[in-house]
Amino acid sequence: MPVKITGMIGTQQEGIAVHLIKGKISREWVIDFTRLHEQWDYDSVLVGYYASAAEGFGIALYAADHTERIKFLIAHRPGSVAPALAARQIATFDQLTQGRMALHVIAGTSDQDQASEGDFLPKNDRYRRAGEYLEVMRKMWTSDSPFNYRGEFYRVEGAYSDIKPHQQPHPRLFFGGSSEGALQMGAEHCDVFAIFGEPLAETEARLDDFRRRTAAFGRRADFNMSLRTIMADNEGAAWDKAQRLLADIERKTGAAPQPSNHSSERLLSYAARADVHDERLWMGIARATGAPGNTSCLVGTPEQVAAAVLKYYRLGIPSFLLRGFENPQDTVAIGRDLIPLIRAGVAEIDRQAQAAE
Repeated sequence: MPVKITGMIGTQQEGIAVHLIKGKISREWVIDFTRLHEQWDYDSVLVGYYASAAEGFGIALYAADHTERIKFLIAHRPGSVAPALAARQIATFDQLTQGRMALHVIAGTSDQDQASEGDFLPKNDRYRRAGEYLEVMRKMWTSDSPFNYRGEFYRVEGAYSDIKPHQQPHPRLFFGGSSEGALQMGAEHCDVFAIFGEPLAETEARLDDFRRRTAAFGRRADFNMSLRTIMADNEGAAWDKAQRLLADIERKTGAAPQPSNHSSERLLSYAARADVHDERLWMGIARATGAPGNTSCLVGTPEQVAAAVLKYYRLGIPSFLLRGFENPQDTVAIGRDLIPLIRAGVAEIDRQAQAAE
C-alpha cells in the first residue's frame, strides 16, 4: 500500500524546538511552513493542541486557504466543546477544503493541562466521555433525520446537522495512548492508532494486541508512527548532531519533568534500558525531557534512517509522522533526502510481496 508521510506545522519559527504550535502567530510562517511541506511531498501536516496555544482549526483553515493539496491532521480534545458543535465544525472544514482533513482525538493529556481549560474529569473518565463524544459526532455526520442520545456524559434531543462531511462517512479518526481506557476507546471508535517510535519487538507486540482489540468490535486496525529524524551525510556526523541537540535541549529543560501519561512512561522505560535500540532508535531526548510526546529519534544517514522506517512498515505500519528539531531545514532534509527513499523502499517491498503471491 502507498506509504503516507505527515509533518507538523507550528505558528512561529522557534529554532531548536521539541514542541510546535506554542507561542505567538506569524501568518507568514504558517503559510510558508505549510507550503514547504507541500513542496517536499508530504501528504499531510499535524496541527497540535495545547491548552495555551492557537486554536488548531483556525490555523489549519488559514493554511489550507494558501495551499493546494496538502491535508491536515487536526488535534482535538473531546470535552472542550459540545460534540454536536464539534461535528458541524469538522464537517464544515471538510467541506470547505474538499476532504483535506483528519482528526486526532486527544482525550488523556496531563491533568494540569486539562484543568487549565476547566476540565477536572479524571483521566479514565475522559476516555469514556470521548467514546460518547465520538458516538454523537458520528450520528451527526451520518443521520438523515434528527436523533436523540442519552449517555453518561452527553444528552441531546432532536440533534441534526445540515452539513455532512465531504469524506464519507466522515474524516479518519486518529487517537493515541497506552492506558487501558485509551486502547478500549480507540479500538471501538477510531480508525488509526497513532504510536510513538518504540523498539521493533515491542512495537510488533503492540500492533498484535491492538489488532485483537479492534477485531473484538468487528473492526480493522490501522497504524501511524511518530518519529524524530536526526540525519547527516555520515553516521558519525549524525550522532554528533544528536549529542549537540541533546545538550541544547538539556540546557533549556533543566531537570527532566516526571512523565505525565502512560505513553511517556513507556518511552522512559526504554530509555532506562538503553539509549539506543535496534541500531538507530535513540531515546536520549525522551530521557532528557520526560518524554512528553514525540521524542524517540532515528539517527543516521538518510539511507540508514529510511531502512529503519521500512522495518516498521514491514510490521504493518503504513503511515509515519516524521519531523526533526530544527526547522525549516529539517523539513527540507526529510522531504529531499528521506521521503523519496522511503517511498521507493515501500514500492519495492510491495512489488516483492505481490510477486510472492
